[in-house]
Amino acid sequence: MPEPVIAVVIPAYRAEETIAAVVGGLPATVRYVVVVDDASPDATADVVRGLADPRVHLVRLDSNRGVGAATIAGYDAAVSLGAEIVVKMDADDQMDPRHLPRLVRPIVRGLADYTKGNRFLHSEELRTMPRGRRAASAGLSFFTKLASGYWAVFDPANGYTALHASLVPELDRSRLADGYFFETSMLLELGRLRAVVQDVAIPARYRGERSSFSSRRAAGEFPPRLLSATWRRIRRQYFVQDFTPVSLFLVVGALFLLFGAAWGAYHWAESIRLGVPATTGTVMLAVVPVIVGVQLLLQAIAQDIGNVPTRPIHDET
Repeated sequence: MPEPVIAVVIPAYRAEETIAAVVGGLPATVRYVVVVDDASPDATADVVRGLADPRVHLVRLDSNRGVGAATIAGYDAAVSLGAEIVVKMDADDQMDPRHLPRLVRPIVRGLADYTKGNRFLHSEELRTMPRGRRAASAGLSFFTKLASGYWAVFDPANGYTALHASLVPELDRSRLADGYFFETSMLLELGRLRAVVQDVAIPARYRGERSSFSSRRAAGEFPPRLLSATWRRIRRQYFVQDFTPVSLFLVVGALFLLFGAAWGAYHWAESIRLGVPATTGTVMLAVVPVIVGVQLLLQAIAQDIGNVPTRPIHDET
């Protein structure tokens, strides 16, 4: 099997102190290196131009548009160069290039369309991750599972990723975020395409570098967007594109749960107002529908977990 053409895309902003080390550490198996200068006000572009590496291609954006927009610009440039697999790395030197072969291996073997690093699989290295970022990643992972349908994926904000280049033209750019929601929005878009996504255990590398990622801002901004995306996915996947047992469990379960909760709340209020305890039958008419509704919703989640894509689509594009 011939070696795939691998391109590494590096969105760069205020990276004059680290970009040379990032590029210099890339293995020889990387054919192209696309550095996207996101209108950085420092000397990032000058440092890139001075690198004695023929693999390097510099793309400059005329205004600061965010890591997502810069990554997409890099994807397009990599595809135009003939890349077959596109790896995305950050410019802060926190992603160890020694793990790049392991990251692309599932795509090369036809097992996945998209791979991403997962820092939570390494307990020792995980201790070096800032506590705030660790807590935010753990919480947001659950919301991302709901919104994307990728129940086996963790650490959604991890920016160390690889994508089969044939999927780049299939991405709906209007659905991808320009800022730090980009990696998560990629999972949502790949879920819409029914692409196969696989986590790869890659430890974090924190050595005092500054990061502009705000865990507090992400914890406040991401959940509302993910809850909205969850509703859109469920509506599209189980009510617009198809109607499956999951659809039935969701509808019937929600009706039972709402009825039981409403019946119980009303009679509980009446019992307090009148000072008369509710009868056993009244209580059971509230409790049983709630229990049945919860069970049906749990069954819907169980079947949704089993509906994760398993067949890569890049051979079909």
